[in-house]
Amino acid sequence: MSGHAGHDHGVSPDADKRWLSLALALIVAFMAIEVTIGIIASSLALITDAAHMLTDAAAIVLALVAIKIAAKPAKGGYTWGLKRVEILSAQANGITLLLLAAFFVYEGISRLITPPDVDGPLVFFTALAGCAVNLAATWCIRRANRTSLNVEGAYQHILNDLYAFIATAIAGAVIWATGWGRADAIAALVVAALMLKAGWGLVKASGRIFLEAAPEGIDPAEVGRDVAAVPSVAEVHDLHIWEITSGQPALSAHVLVDPAADCHAVRSKISGMLHDQYGIEHATLQVDHEGAEDHCDDPHGETYPGQAPVNGGTT
Repeated sequence: MSGHAGHDHGVSPDADKRWLSLALALIVAFMAIEVTIGIIASSLALITDAAHMLTDAAAIVLALVAIKIAAKPAKGGYTWGLKRVEILSAQANGITLLLLAAFFVYEGISRLITPPDVDGPLVFFTALAGCAVNLAATWCIRRANRTSLNVEGAYQHILNDLYAFIATAIAGAVIWATGWGRADAIAALVVAALMLKAGWGLVKASGRIFLEAAPEGIDPAEVGRDVAAVPSVAEVHDLHIWEITSGQPALSAHVLVDPAADCHAVRSKISGMLHDQYGIEHATLQVDHEGAEDHCDDPHGETYPGQAPVNGGTT
């Protein structure tokens, strides 16, 4: 017997596109200004900040597109719909961050060796303006639904940008006060480090979903033991836990129960336990009476014995 609990197939249905679009407009407008000023001031720190903002803008654009595409109902060959579009975009954004960070590490080290003349006051005041823009963009995204990996990723990136602008403002002040041009390269390296951290976080999180790993914070062995502990369960095997997309865990398992037990009642108890303890709303459970069938000669993964008596069935 098979069944699955009630679940929501929407991806970030409450995400507020208006707030995301406003944050995007702020970021793109300031990014264009920052690139121009960075070139005029010969500041690598400002240019790296602008590059980081470019990835933030891309993340928001992709999130908006993903929200629209992923909301389409499942049909045809796409039985889960297009929910993983947002994961594709998150991974692309993370890889871009890593590549840009590597380039700016190289440029930053080069400028530490041979520092150019940097316009300290221009860098300082531009960075202060960047702090204000990032605060406004952060406030906008906080108003949107952050269950999407893209939206949360963009939010974290903008926070990183805020720290980066603070570092750039400090560098501008140092150059203005002392003329020490290497401060700009050091600030650029700080920004590159933040880009590496954010990029790796996105690549790792999206990679786990593509590889269908169990969601972080959910231990499959613990789930298996808890399912096996449900009254009347004799054995649990073929247990799989993965994420359809960010924030949407799913589970499937083969559960054998005592021959005298009501399969439907046991399935209902297991589904309720998975929902209440682990937040798993999409649980597909094959529940059979122990010993009723001869199948699963080679079950996948671990087998979890239950408390119900085994009646000589083969699994």
